[in-house]
Amino acid sequence: MSATSVFRFSNGQPRLARTAFRAGALLVLSAGLSGCKSEGAPYVAAPQPVRAATVVLSASTDTRSYTGTVKPRYESDLGFRVAGKIVARFVNIGDAVTPGMTLARLDATDYRLSLESAEAELKAAQSNLKQADSDEARYAALNKKTWVSDASYDQKKAAADEARGRAERAERSLALANNQLAYTDLVATEGGIITALPVEVGQVVSAGQMIARVARLDELEAVVAIPESRIDGDPNATATVTLWADADRVYDAKLREISPQADPATRTYQARYSLVKPNATIALGKTATVHLSNRSNSLRAALPLAAVFKDQGQASVWLIDEAHGRLIKTGVEVSAWTETSAIIASGLSAGQKVVAAGVHKLDAGIPVRIVEVAP
Repeated sequence: MSATSVFRFSNGQPRLARTAFRAGALLVLSAGLSGCKSEGAPYVAAPQPVRAATVVLSASTDTRSYTGTVKPRYESDLGFRVAGKIVARFVNIGDAVTPGMTLARLDATDYRLSLESAEAELKAAQSNLKQADSDEARYAALNKKTWVSDASYDQKKAAADEARGRAERAERSLALANNQLAYTDLVATEGGIITALPVEVGQVVSAGQMIARVARLDELEAVVAIPESRIDGDPNATATVTLWADADRVYDAKLREISPQADPATRTYQARYSLVKPNATIALGKTATVHLSNRSNSLRAALPLAAVFKDQGQASVWLIDEAHGRLIKTGVEVSAWTETSAIIASGLSAGQKVVAAGVHKLDAGIPVRIVEVAP
């Protein structure tokens, strides 16, 4: 038999065919083992896309607004200087008044009688003084000639001095009666507008009781309440005022006074801001908003609200390490919150990039790639 002859087993299969089958089986097993080894290699996650914001540092301007009302700087409560019954009232609430204008009048009958009595007293005192002066002059001449004693002359001189004093008192009483009669007319001392008038004709009032309240319109103020947390910083702020009824017009304002004591109910401090060159059409009581701005020398950054999160009570942001494509958690100090931004006082440098959205779904160290930079 030759070398290429096919040997047959007892089952009748050729030996060469079985050898080829075994070689094929080994190749398949080797390929399977090779595939199992590749599945055991470490998995590398794809970088997560994030939206970033660039840190821009600039000089900060802290702006706040307080709402109040327009009030006059000078507002006087006027009243009669004598008591009596009101017989006439010449003004109503809202009327404009000028200096010297009569606002109301009292019944002057009693004061006129007092004036007439004082006039009669003065005439009697003057007549008595004239007689006493004549007696003193006559006794002085007689005493000089030693025809009357010094004691008699001294009596006449004392009587003349007493008459002179009585005449002076009568003159003062007459002047007082004249003043009291004049006080029965309530006269405006300043120009302005009547804002209160709590009395009516026929009412009996006492001396000093408020009859009319007159507000001067030459100096107007915006009166607002400032919380105690801001009382130390607001006195140096630049102030402007706008009116709710005329929001397009801005008035420059200047702080005139701050109450030294907080309101016991609201725990706020009343502040009065004088309007510079107010419009003559501004009505008292209008709603006014005082805008205060403080410009600081320190540099601050404004970030989107969604970029800041709390980590164990500390305000933090995700800082993007662009060199390594990963995130770094960084604590920051927030000085103020606005409707759209968080004002960062410290913790960041200019040019750095932070994650602007989705910060609560991220972890430190994960690979990221920037897909959009927020303005």
